[in-house]
Amino acid sequence: MIACDNLTKRFGHFTAVDHVSFAVAKGSIFGFLGPNGSGKSTVIRMLCGLLSPSDGHARIAGFDVAREPAAIKPLIGYMSQKFSLYDELTAHENLNFYGRLYGLRGAALRRRYDELVGLTHLAPYLNRRAALLSGGWRQRLAMACSLIHQPSVLFLDEPTAGIDPVARRELWDLLFEFSSQGMTLFVTTHYMDEAERCSQVGYIHLSKLVVCGEPDDLKQLPVVNPPDTRRIDVTCEHVTVGLQAVRQLPGVRTATVFGQSMHLLVEASLSEDFIRTELARVNIPHADIRPIAPSLEDVFVALTNNRNGET
Repeated sequence: MIACDNLTKRFGHFTAVDHVSFAVAKGSIFGFLGPNGSGKSTVIRMLCGLLSPSDGHARIAGFDVAREPAAIKPLIGYMSQKFSLYDELTAHENLNFYGRLYGLRGAALRRRYDELVGLTHLAPYLNRRAALLSGGWRQRLAMACSLIHQPSVLFLDEPTAGIDPVARRELWDLLFEFSSQGMTLFVTTHYMDEAERCSQVGYIHLSKLVVCGEPDDLKQLPVVNPPDTRRIDVTCEHVTVGLQAVRQLPGVRTATVFGQSMHLLVEASLSEDFIRTELARVNIPHADIRPIAPSLEDVFVALTNNRNGET
């Protein structure tokens, strides 16, 4: 449904997107990750026909985004980082306005309006101005507006930024429902738990696509699992004190706090008894140590550090 081949965007001497290639299957959820300023939003704007590529090609449902923008526009919806709503209009007026922009009239508009209100549960807020809605309800309204014309592909640029955990989960429930109906979703996010839910994940860093694949496959990359190392979880009291202690140990490659435990990448020869002994030296007499698999956060930290080392 989405295909990029060496997609590139330059602004003068600055290259914002550098020869990016990937493909997204119909009905899948593609997670696009990377640090701020890495080129995520620029890729979306090129795919939506809002920016012309400097080099390379991109297609939506077989249509070239640069040469056939009129064919693409009915196929796509775009929910930007800043909700594209008219604050002085009510939720009802925003939905009707966007429907008319896409050419819906009469019974067709009323039918689609009713479908989206039911889907997003906006009924109690239809007469409230958009400016007075909470972040979660603004997000629902913005999504409804981007879906009013029944697009085949929906682009969501950090849709859950700044909203509460309950609203985040409810949004993802909607995304899974859209995906099950055959819609293709392209989502940028900084949340690793959201990336874990995607069918496929791409990671862009300093304008280049570093890796692209299924989350479970990315966790098996050699850069994430260096030879003769293993990952362990260490649960103990006074975890921040323990963190400072284990970071000094020979054989500990990385150490990070996760709640009441530490996640360590250690050399395979480092014994658990040695870790316990060293923690006891800082008054942490009990530690539960178990093996763990790498997370997506481990994947992207490893890839970023590797890229920074190359540059």
